[in-house]
Amino acid sequence: MPRTLTYSRSLTPTPAAARIIPFAVFIGFIVLESAAGEWLRSKGLDTRWLYAARAVTVGALLLIFWQHYTELHQRAGIDVRQVILAIVAGLIVFVLWINLDQPWATTGAPATFNPVSAQDGGVDWILVSFRLLGLALIVPVMEELFWRSYLQRRIDAEDFLSHDPGSASIYAILISAALFASEHGQWFAGLIAGLVYTAVYMRSRNLWLPIISHATTNAALGWWILATDQWQFW
Repeated sequence: MPRTLTYSRSLTPTPAAARIIPFAVFIGFIVLESAAGEWLRSKGLDTRWLYAARAVTVGALLLIFWQHYTELHQRAGIDVRQVILAIVAGLIVFVLWINLDQPWATTGAPATFNPVSAQDGGVDWILVSFRLLGLALIVPVMEELFWRSYLQRRIDAEDFLSHDPGSASIYAILISAALFASEHGQWFAGLIAGLVYTAVYMRSRNLWLPIISHATTNAALGWWILATDQWQFW
């Protein structure tokens, strides 16, 4: 019996691992598509479905680790005014995002995700559904847990869970925002987004608020892409 208990405890992830693993898997799918995308397509695989696999896998990991996200179990202190401000912040980031796609503010070619069928020219709504699920629900939770809850606080304190989000150092703010920007082809828009979400987090001291901001930005972006066929923003 003691052995069983010891083994079970050894499988419990650390607070850091519970926030890093979903993000690492997310990045792993991006690397896979970048490194082996052409080869997979040459074998007849529609690599657009890799995003669906990414969304489902990362979503499953978030559910598995959910009990370890203690900051998401606390909704006390969130009021309607804060939610409205978080939504407004997210909409501001969205407007900036679609207007900051100039060459100087981007790196590399945009990773276009085009859900239009080559056969009949219609939109594959199953692909779109997975894309919107990942964009508006899974990515905001996964990224805010990693970038804001973990990394930003970990830069300032080894015991990051006990560190007050409202007292983040300038160093932690700039480093985490810069790394967040490096994850996006539109690096300048990503930098602004990282700083805005950080400001929302520091002001509210509740991770749900930057998640709401981030989800608002992404949901608005998804709607706008579908309305305008600007697939390069995906």
